Amino acid sequence: MLLEFNEVDTYYGDLHVLKKVNYSIEKGEIVCLLGGNACGKSTTMKTIMGVVRPVRGSVVFDGKPIHTLPTAERVRRGIAPVLEARRLFSRMTVFENLEMGAYTRKRGPEFEQDLERVYELFPRVKERRTQIAGTLSGGEQQMVAMGRALMARPRLICMDEPSMGLSPLYVEQVFDIIQEINKQGTTIFMVEQNANMALSIAHRAYVLQTGQVVLSGTAAEMRENPLIREAYLGEMQVPAAATA
Repeated sequence: MLLEFNEVDTYYGDLHVLKKVNYSIEKGEIVCLLGGNACGKSTTMKTIMGVVRPVRGSVVFDGKPIHTLPTAERVRRGIAPVLEARRLFSRMTVFENLEMGAYTRKRGPEFEQDLERVYELFPRVKERRTQIAGTLSGGEQQMVAMGRALMARPRLICMDEPSMGLSPLYVEQVFDIIQEINKQGTTIFMVEQNANMALSIAHRAYVLQTGQVVLSGTAAEMRENPLIREAYLGEMQVPAAATA
């Protein structure tokens, strides 16, 4: 098992956000986390990266607890984020943003190898490498954000709404690249509102509602589930008996 949440509870002040949440992600999988607004999806990603700390429960990466570690140490151990709304350094060049992805590593031959890998995956990023990141289109910025994560040479990439704000053409390109990154050996845990696209590439999925996992299963099972199809993963009411 690469990543596990074991009975995780998180709070923002008195607000109980994640409630005894359990996830498990195997090496080599694409797992998507689906659900309505304000259900705890982004908090899940922040908990993995150490921005939010569990009050109870544990987060385990590759068999070792990480929930007390600082964010930089989690990155060193092989976890990299692709943040919601890209969050690039807008006044820096594309290349400088990619450099920042490797800040926990020593500069050397591996850096150049990883840079070439990013340029092969994202030819547009190579074309724009000297351009100021804030002047790029939304789709181009998303590619830079994904490339920046890859520069950390991660084993797990956590993606928060990778399709947000993108045109349909860029959405297809981004999901194709996510699949390619996964085929090259990187595990993906992805929060995504676009259920159809997410389930088309994922191996498994969890559905979160008001901080609790209410459904889980293979992507194929999710696509056939009438509750998923009818509600399109909006504000749905799922009986506890439906939990898999």
